[in-house]
Amino acid sequence: MTEHSVEGMAVTRPISYIRVAVFTVLALIGLVALAVGVFFGAVPALLTFSALLLLVGVYHVGNLFKLVRWLRTPVDEAAPLPRAFGLWDNVFAEVNLRSRSASTKQERLSAALERFREASQAMPHGLMFLSNTHTIEWVNRQGEQQFGLDRARDQGAPVTNIVRQPDFVRYLKEGNYEEPLTFTAGRPISRTLMVHVVPFSENMRLLMSEDITQVERVDAMRRDFVANVSHEMRTPLTVVTGFLETVIDGLDDLDKEDIRHYLNLAFEQAGRMQRLIQDLLTLSALETGEPILHEEPVDVALLLEEVCQEAELVSSGRHKIELDCGTRARLLGNAKELYSAFANLAINAVRYTPAGGHIRVGWHQRGAVVEYTVEDDGIGIAPEHIARLTERFYRVDRGRSRETGGTGLGLAIVKHVLSRHQGELLIDSEPGRGSRFTASFPVRRLVD
Repeated sequence: MTEHSVEGMAVTRPISYIRVAVFTVLALIGLVALAVGVFFGAVPALLTFSALLLLVGVYHVGNLFKLVRWLRTPVDEAAPLPRAFGLWDNVFAEVNLRSRSASTKQERLSAALERFREASQAMPHGLMFLSNTHTIEWVNRQGEQQFGLDRARDQGAPVTNIVRQPDFVRYLKEGNYEEPLTFTAGRPISRTLMVHVVPFSENMRLLMSEDITQVERVDAMRRDFVANVSHEMRTPLTVVTGFLETVIDGLDDLDKEDIRHYLNLAFEQAGRMQRLIQDLLTLSALETGEPILHEEPVDVALLLEEVCQEAELVSSGRHKIELDCGTRARLLGNAKELYSAFANLAINAVRYTPAGGHIRVGWHQRGAVVEYTVEDDGIGIAPEHIARLTERFYRVDRGRSRETGGTGLGLAIVKHVLSRHQGELLIDSEPGRGSRFTASFPVRRLVD
């Protein structure tokens, strides 16, 4: 049976038409030879039969040449289908139909492969096809970035010659792929990858990779956070417990002044724990990433008067605190959050400025930004510390921070508050010459 196309549809035609055509041609040749034999004799009839057979053979050979020449024409040149009569016209039509069917299937496969490649390129994970000798057959864009590969350059090369991390090389060579491998790749930048290899044929492997650098960093930060909180809470709890035990054990022996002194010290440490818990709750609320619940025009000049009053209470007259408001423009935001950020910066200046120092608080518009500044002539900060100041519990001088009542969370709170108000924190400091902290907001947040 064979297939033909009729108005775009494939229909089946019995293959017996070939036998019918052959028998028809032979019958016609025989009839012509018989007629010649009747009129001219046996020898002319035999010669006529042979000549006609020869002509038919030449016709068939000629059509075979046409067919082979057409089949050898490059596919992209679209050569016209050969023309013939009778049997060969049908044969050419069937070969053409088969060729078009194969071409359509090839186009569909190419389109499917292209869609697969596009989908693979869009995936957030790296994909790499490896042979049984670990040579790179194909890799998507994420895989190139994660392993530092160049598909045009590295395709066909063993991946173990390029990624030489010992754990990764051992993982591929041992062939035990039941569990994924986590390792640190050093090129082009250091990152932590988790890879899983899936054999999908006798000679091929699919390597899937995921960049978990951020996940590992978050886990490390969480571990450090728990350790820091435990440490920060343990110290005041130990002090409180110690003073209370002293008072309880010596209640009959200690005079009233000693008891009052010990209880005041315990109260100070309890207050420190209370401030720490309050800062933790504030920071947790800010880190949720939720939008500001209540925004309103905030009179920053009036807010800064309250900030300076609080800073003077902490200073207890030991510093000269000045307020300079160069603009009365109001800022769109949350008054409670802004007060927390501005007060943290001002009180930090008090804590890290020796007695007799000067602290200047300002609010000015400068071009496309409006700035809240806190400037002091205190002890200053070394350059290597500045980048880490907004980390939770990071302290330049742990002893001094605890002595002045700091929790180590103030600048982390400031950073998150400013981020929620499209602001940024700029720090300019030099040891022995003081510091300048600037909270910069875009002028579009100003309200007339």
